[in-house]
Amino acid sequence: MNSFTTLFLIALVISYSLQFWLSFRQKNYVLAHRDEVPDAFKNKVSLEEHQKAADYTVEKGTIGDFDSVTGIVFLLILTLGGGIDFIFKAWAESGFSPIMSGLSAIMSIFVLITLLGLPMSYYQTFVIEEKYGFNKSTLAQFFKDQALSVGLTFAIGMPLLWVILWIMDSIGSTWWLWAWALLISFSLLMSWLFPTVIAPLFNKFTPMEDGTLKQRIQGLLERCGFNSQGIFIMDGSKRSGHGNAYFTGMGKNKRIVFFDTLIESLDDEELEAVLAHELGHFKCKHVIKMLVANSITTLISFAILGWLITQTWFFEGLGVDYVTEYSNAAALILFIFVSPVFTPFMQPISAYFQRQFEFEADDFAANNAKATKMISGLVKLYQENASTLTPDPLYSAFHYSHPPAAIRIAHLEAKMNS
Repeated sequence: MNSFTTLFLIALVISYSLQFWLSFRQKNYVLAHRDEVPDAFKNKVSLEEHQKAADYTVEKGTIGDFDSVTGIVFLLILTLGGGIDFIFKAWAESGFSPIMSGLSAIMSIFVLITLLGLPMSYYQTFVIEEKYGFNKSTLAQFFKDQALSVGLTFAIGMPLLWVILWIMDSIGSTWWLWAWALLISFSLLMSWLFPTVIAPLFNKFTPMEDGTLKQRIQGLLERCGFNSQGIFIMDGSKRSGHGNAYFTGMGKNKRIVFFDTLIESLDDEELEAVLAHELGHFKCKHVIKMLVANSITTLISFAILGWLITQTWFFEGLGVDYVTEYSNAAALILFIFVSPVFTPFMQPISAYFQRQFEFEADDFAANNAKATKMISGLVKLYQENASTLTPDPLYSAFHYSHPPAAIRIAHLEAKMNS
């Protein structure tokens, strides 16, 4: 233990105290407004629906708090408790090469985290989601998804991690720049492959049948100058009652996807407006802006790691003996675990810009579809997904990537009247 240990513990207390305080505010605020539908929604949302959304929000918040507590305990066990040090030393004695022993240690920690997270994931799916009528998944589907996720992580993540560790060991002091370039290139490749290779492993995507809805959507695409590989319906209902729509992919490999639950909930004009909003993100270059922002953040993170990896106090302050044979891999996993503790201030900044993007996409939708249908579609989505209409303003400033319902609809109404 050293001065960095003290700094880490102070940051941990501040970060999680802030998180728990915001969660406490959110739950109290939602409950305080539970018994009355906001004026803007009184003719659109019933009191029963409003109360369901409030209760759902509070229960999810409570589960989130419990998950955070277990996260703190596990983080302390892995770091100051010597967990990471023990795992790396055990693999170092396996006879593998330094890169393979480091890789094996990191993947072992990943498996441990996955196993420890299973009970919470199960409870969220089969207790909370089931209670509020959202869960459509079976036990077999749940474990199939878990196994498939782990399998993909090993099949895709292990080779990538091996190359990153090789770069860290072989390139020299500028390794972090090469590792960053590799990771960004890999991310772009995965974005391109996701619609046609990864997503179909989890869901079935059926081309939208010819009809009035498809004609309406194709007309919107032509007006917006958007080319895609197709319009698809995803069988989201096999897992959840929540609805959504999105476009995915890059270049000529773009797809437009509607959840089947969304198709059942909204009428054709509302679906057109929702899609216009999603296209707004593309036309306003939000995807590119987020990609650039994430690339810069990742570059800064790698640069910081490139410096920390040479500092013995970084390892010793987090309960890991500095051993040259596996220091690179140990530094990487330590940085992944510990950096969020020092960066809670990034949350409201990121959330602010994402909310501004949502306003711009709503403006685009209002200009290229009916704003009234965008509003009615949003209200239905809030109803169908049991999203609270009364979030705490400070909590939403930290955590909401979308503007709160009342603010978002007021913005659309102002756009209609301008």
